[in-house]
Amino acid sequence: MVRDFPELKVWEMGHRLTLRVYGATGEFPRQETYGLAAQLRRCSASIPANIAEGCGRSGDAELNRFMLISMGSASELEYHLLLARDLGYLDPQRYRDLSQRTQEIKRMLSTFITKLRYTKS
Repeated sequence: MVRDFPELKVWEMGHRLTLRVYGATGEFPRQETYGLAAQLRRCSASIPANIAEGCGRSGDAELNRFMLISMGSASELEYHLLLARDLGYLDPQRYRDLSQRTQEIKRMLSTFITKLRYTKS
């Protein structure tokens, strides 16, 4: 299993998604700076950060745990994106783009987690 996180496509996609989320939230109303914008930034950055941390740990069990945490952060991001769209902070096209990217990352994480389980047995 690859332990150098920048070599993982799922990490790279998570990093790119985080950059996009930062760009989108920069356009949110000022009163959301410490509210929804901060939440979106935190949970999006948590995805690649936990992948990186898991790669720095010893053993597949630890890596699996951090991949699961990344999956949870991606699910949280899905909800916050939906909320931002419904509040009118994200236009439908930007919401669709960010949401699709998040779903793709979740699929990749799921595949990675499944592979980790099977290499364990």
